[in-house]
Amino acid sequence: MEEKFIAAWAAARQQAQTLGVRMRPVAPEQALTSARRILDGRRLSDGFSALAEQGRLDLSLEALAVDRRFTGLFTDEQANEALTRLLEAGYRFG
Repeated sequence: MEEKFIAAWAAARQQAQTLGVRMRPVAPEQALTSARRILDGRRLSDGFSALAEQGRLDLSLEALAVDRRFTGLFTDEQANEALTRLLEAGYRFG
């Protein structure tokens, strides 16, 4: 599951970059640790605001963190933080 998350996050980040959203590089071996640290903190993931402006929050770390395929990788607190951020930004599921 961890490898699939890392691949999905890399693909989402690449797609976001093609939309002109700036992202910091994340080494694959640090991806899950970085994702958890971002969700533990109060700062939004890279490009969150720009993705929200473009209506593409589906490419955000937060969207991946609440994806059924990956929820087992995150604590309830991390998933709740991701969900809160998405809902506050007006993300529509489905």
